[in-house]
Amino acid sequence: MTGGKIFIRERRKVVEGEKKPRFTIVAVANTDLEIIAKHVRKMEIEQIAQQIGAELIYLESGKDEEDIEEE
Repeated sequence: MTGGKIFIRERRKVVEGEKKPRFTIVAVANTDLEIIAKHVRKMEIEQIAQQIGAELIYLESGKDEEDIEEE
């Protein structure tokens, strides 16, 4: 299994000091990877990508709804 891509982004509602992992996997391409967890630590995602030979793509967070209303 090679050449896959894993798309991840930081979660939006992260509270400082929260014990939950900060990242969520948005999508995967060209791989048979099955994700069970909702939130994943960055180190865990990097290890998974390395083991299956996939590229990690960090997505930029979109604007919050409040920011859109102001424009």
